[in-house]
Amino acid sequence: MGAGDGDGWVILPDGSRRWGRYGASGLLLHTRDHAGTEHVLLQRRALWSHQGGTWGMPGGARDSGETSVGTALREFGEEVHGVAGVLDHAVLGGIHRQDHTVWSYDTVLARLPELWEFSPGNAESIEIRWTPLDDVLELQLLPALREIWPELRAALARRLVIVVDAANTIGHRPDGWWHDRLAATGRLRDLLALLPQHGLADADIPEGVALPPLYRWLPSVVLVTEGAARGVEPTRGVEVVAAPGSGDDTIVGVTAEHARETCAVVVTADRELAARCHAVGAHVASPSWLLRMAEARASAPLP
Repeated sequence: MGAGDGDGWVILPDGSRRWGRYGASGLLLHTRDHAGTEHVLLQRRALWSHQGGTWGMPGGARDSGETSVGTALREFGEEVHGVAGVLDHAVLGGIHRQDHTVWSYDTVLARLPELWEFSPGNAESIEIRWTPLDDVLELQLLPALREIWPELRAALARRLVIVVDAANTIGHRPDGWWHDRLAATGRLRDLLALLPQHGLADADIPEGVALPPLYRWLPSVVLVTEGAARGVEPTRGVEVVAAPGSGDDTIVGVTAEHARETCAVVVTADRELAARCHAVGAHVASPSWLLRMAEARASAPLP
């Protein structure tokens, strides 16, 4: 079966019905205005639609073979006007799953750097607007959204950033990095790019890292390089920071910047560096944990 084959109703065990033969997915965009107030982008559903007139998020049926993120982005592009190029600036943060056994709804969380202006893209919406987080429950929400809103809000308040000590991590792999550090770091970068795509389940999060429960956390990855590896270029999902001098100093600086507003996890086996990162509010995980997580995703299907 191919694209467009997801339309159709599914009857839940309680007798209620949900749209999407293979489940459904939506995109919950959030950002902060100039005053620092957090907002989410909500959609008021057309009156003729199922539970019309209520507020939810742009989304719809998932086609067979389609990922949760792919569905959410596609549906957003169909239902919202003003999208062209904007989602290139969105940073994915995670996937919340409302699981009804025979049917599930995945909410994809994504952050934009500013309040872009959007409007209805088709007849499925009466209105598209940014709403302050504190005002969301004052709206006539889609019942399913109202039910999970506390979980979504808790997840929106956190992001997972993984800062990787490239040289130290490569030292834990049989790559012969000392012969070709640049090539080995490039291979590490490509492996790490799997993490933002596949995400981490709650059971994958390092011990001691406190995050709200979520089906998948989609981390941002920062790879810090030094010496001969400075020439490695970034790729989608992996930011590369070339240390101008000491790699450790750069890692601590990058970590301190992220730890102020996110959950930062530094990957290194260097005890002195680990202590410095702890001091700026970060958690530390071992290179073996990171490599195990990334390599496991090389053969896993996307969520």
